[in-house]
Amino acid sequence: MTLTLIAFLLLILIGTPIVLALGVSAALSIYLADIPAGIIAQRMYGGLDSFTVMAIPFFVLTGIIMERGGIARRIIDFSVALVGWITGSLLLVATVAGVGMAAVSGSGAASTAAISSIMLEEMRSRGYDIDFSAGLMAAAGTLGPIIPPSIMMVVLATTSNLSIGRAFLAGIVPGLLLGLAIMFASYVYAKRGGDAYRDTEPFSLGRLGRTFVAAIPAFLLPLIIVGGIIGGVFTPTEAAAVAAFAGLVISRFVYREVTLADLPGMILRAASVSASIMMIIATASIFSWLIAVENLPATIASMLHGTTGNPIVFLVLTNLLLILIGMFMEGISAILVMVPVLLPVALSFGIDPLHFGVIVILNLSIGMITPPYGITLYVASSVANRTVLDVSKKIGLPFVLMIAVLMLATLWPEVATFLPDLLMPPIATG
Repeated sequence: MTLTLIAFLLLILIGTPIVLALGVSAALSIYLADIPAGIIAQRMYGGLDSFTVMAIPFFVLTGIIMERGGIARRIIDFSVALVGWITGSLLLVATVAGVGMAAVSGSGAASTAAISSIMLEEMRSRGYDIDFSAGLMAAAGTLGPIIPPSIMMVVLATTSNLSIGRAFLAGIVPGLLLGLAIMFASYVYAKRGGDAYRDTEPFSLGRLGRTFVAAIPAFLLPLIIVGGIIGGVFTPTEAAAVAAFAGLVISRFVYREVTLADLPGMILRAASVSASIMMIIATASIFSWLIAVENLPATIASMLHGTTGNPIVFLVLTNLLLILIGMFMEGISAILVMVPVLLPVALSFGIDPLHFGVIVILNLSIGMITPPYGITLYVASSVANRTVLDVSKKIGLPFVLMIAVLMLATLWPEVATFLPDLLMPPIATG
């Protein structure tokens, strides 16, 4: 197993795509251990042989339909009406829109791209600090993996054998707290930023009502997905399929911004994105199998228990590890590699698996704004036509407040478990 980990790290450091780094390092270990090569195909197929995994392409397609169908503009219009009268209005609008886009796209990169492309030029024309604005867009984009529906949460639940419905619910409160933290960072920065940030629009109840009505179809989708799962109407996969169909109907017949001629291109794009995710899951399944065969979680648990018997210390160490990993690895890949190792250790400390899962997602979401990997940081920087280095210099305040939310969720499990236990309590057994 040591050789597998070394090979994996070396491949990552020389820039090998994650799917090849996982597959090649695992295959090398299997070859050297004289295990029949057929186990590779068997484990890859086994990793994808899950009804729940089928939800991923439907969630991807839903996000693409919503992005193409005018959803982002309606959400931003509503956000302007809601908070456009406050100092630093456009920064706050971007964060509120980030919450709204997270609830329909499930992807941090998609949310960041949609919001940045609409908001950044207006911010530039008003004289906003474009580096801070782009950094804020990147921070708002990190809400995508937290607030349901979330592709990353589906992968986590599948990997951890958790209820997807409960996992979705567990992300709501931490996601909203992250949104409030980013809004507070925006307001503090704007108050110190000069006259450019005081160009506010007067509040209008009529405008708020009109934009809310226009955005209602957009906000119906998360209700369909989460409500259907909680109410037992749909399985997660069925809910994702229904959401994709509903999104197409809304975009075609309500907003009238998507035609049937656009559908093949959207399906092709969804297939391409989904295929890359599926390949990572397949190759990571070999890696996870080797971790289990080598009994690595028990070894790590024994080491940690020998160092500390305090679950809080374990969680703090986990946070430090995952923040570091999030700087170099994409979130889904990190979940597939690290959760099979860390979750059994967390369980040995008596930590609620749902609480631990939310901590994992929070860490990897924060990793989306930390260089050198930082996918939302790259997207926002690209749209703003600024370098990642320039933008990363201005993310300090949002980053610190996001870490504060992470520590709150770490020390207070009810932040993650309150809603799931209230609305979808686990079924008692035995």
